[in-house]
Amino acid sequence: MVVCVCNAIKERDVRAAARDGARSACQAYRAMGMQPKCGQCVPFAREIINSERAAA
Repeated sequence: MVVCVCNAIKERDVRAAARDGARSACQAYRAMGMQPKCGQCVPFAREIINSERAAA
């Protein structure tokens, strides 16, 4: 599933960043060498990161 249309970031990419230590959407995007543009994806990315952290 696509999380960020502006940067073409997929859910699996956000999950991988979270498993690698990203604690926020901005940290996950930076880990991928990107940054949020319009910002509509940030709440969804945050949910994914929180679910990965809870599962760890």
